[in-house]
Amino acid sequence: MGRGNDREQARGLRGAAALIGTAVLLSGCSLASSVGSSDDSPSFTSRFPNLFSSAMPRVTQPHSPTPTAPEVECPGVDIRTGASTMNVAAKTADATAGDLRYQLSFGQTARECAVQGGNLSIKVGVQGRVILGPMGGPGQVDVPLRYAVVREGPQPKTVITKFKRISVTVPPAQTHIPFVDVEEGLTVPLPSRSELDAYVVYVGFDEIGDKNEKKAPKTAKKTTTRQQ
Repeated sequence: MGRGNDREQARGLRGAAALIGTAVLLSGCSLASSVGSSDDSPSFTSRFPNLFSSAMPRVTQPHSPTPTAPEVECPGVDIRTGASTMNVAAKTADATAGDLRYQLSFGQTARECAVQGGNLSIKVGVQGRVILGPMGGPGQVDVPLRYAVVREGPQPKTVITKFKRISVTVPPAQTHIPFVDVEEGLTVPLPSRSELDAYVVYVGFDEIGDKNEKKAPKTAKKTTTRQQ
């Protein structure tokens, strides 16, 4: 009798695991299909006709019509470690899963490069989604984004960084909504070919946001002495 019960319990566990796995797959398919179908903005792929994929390889850009423009390799795009998702809770202290309002995450990325004079202009796009939590609802969601071009190596150096906030509208009766952002303001001096190989474009959510920006140093106030 003991072995029979063990076999029945094992079959029950395997059946439960299969149901859970199926539910996860179905929910994943539902999210992926709805993100693509409910995006009312212009097609993300149409903004990057030459380069687009979820894992962007480095691709040599075609020759420019301008004879003097050199051929360059566009730096790859990577999601910053620890900044790939962001949770927005109803309260900041001791928040639990039940306090979750929204979860932000990234999906696909794209980039294009162009040489203009002695500068390299990098156009970067990200596609992500906002998922509603138990405390979430329709309205405006603030999405803080950080773009950074970094020269990797023994001593990594940030070449240029830019922070921006975009607003995503969650309509009624929607549990998730996609967002798209295209950043065209990443222009850096054109490095040598060997140095460019170490360049990486990082993207991530930045909750601190503007506070990370370096503030201009305060100028010392001039004091004047009154002559007697």
